[in-house]
Amino acid sequence: MKLKSTAALILTTLLAGTAAMAQTTAPTPDYTLSYNVGVTSDYRFRGMAQTSTNPALQAGVDFAHKSGFYVGVWGSNVSWIRDYSLATDGALEVDLYGGYKGEISKDFTYDLGVITYQYPGNTAANVSATAVNANTTEVYGALTYSIVTAKYSQSTGNFVANANSSNSRYFEVAATFDLGSGFTLTPHVGRQTIPNVTNNAGDYTDYALTLGKDFGNGLSASLAAVGTNANKTFYTDSKNKFLGDDALVVGVKYSF
Repeated sequence: MKLKSTAALILTTLLAGTAAMAQTTAPTPDYTLSYNVGVTSDYRFRGMAQTSTNPALQAGVDFAHKSGFYVGVWGSNVSWIRDYSLATDGALEVDLYGGYKGEISKDFTYDLGVITYQYPGNTAANVSATAVNANTTEVYGALTYSIVTAKYSQSTGNFVANANSSNSRYFEVAATFDLGSGFTLTPHVGRQTIPNVTNNAGDYTDYALTLGKDFGNGLSASLAAVGTNANKTFYTDSKNKFLGDDALVVGVKYSF
């Protein structure tokens, strides 16, 4: 009986070990490839309407390596190049970006990278002798501590069709509060400066308060109150729409 009990104990131990091994978390993959597609009632970039307050369809692809390096591409329809800059072509925005994310200490991370905003076929440079191509490239750096992120971006050349606007700067701070049940609340404030604009008319502060909801299985939605203190004359388009006006923006996105 004692031998049977010992054998049973060994068998039980082996089975328990096998079960534990089966439940071990799978190793971190070398990289991840993710996709997203969404729609928004009003595409806003730094508080400014990119579709003259009309809806936009958006999609992107992201590659992230476990070392911290990442690259991605994202696109959206836009209308500001024609409505604001009076160009004849330029209805698409394609963003190409890449960078490196790392950890300084527990709950303290950084993100360094470069992004180029491309507007294929845009004719903004043909509007006048002083106009320039809308394509823009920026370098950026961000620090995140716990729920707060501070980010600085600077253009390496002209900024979104503004002539002599190299070294335009944008500084932003945001925080993400977990409300539970898939809800988050994110306040945000940013400051855009564009050099060599008469009376600094291109400089402004933007602000937003976004309520997000994660429904699970990759589906999420957001409701954002956005606005700016931008110069109304400078940022009003040819349709007499003030691009920096206060608005409520609704968005839905599916990630997979």
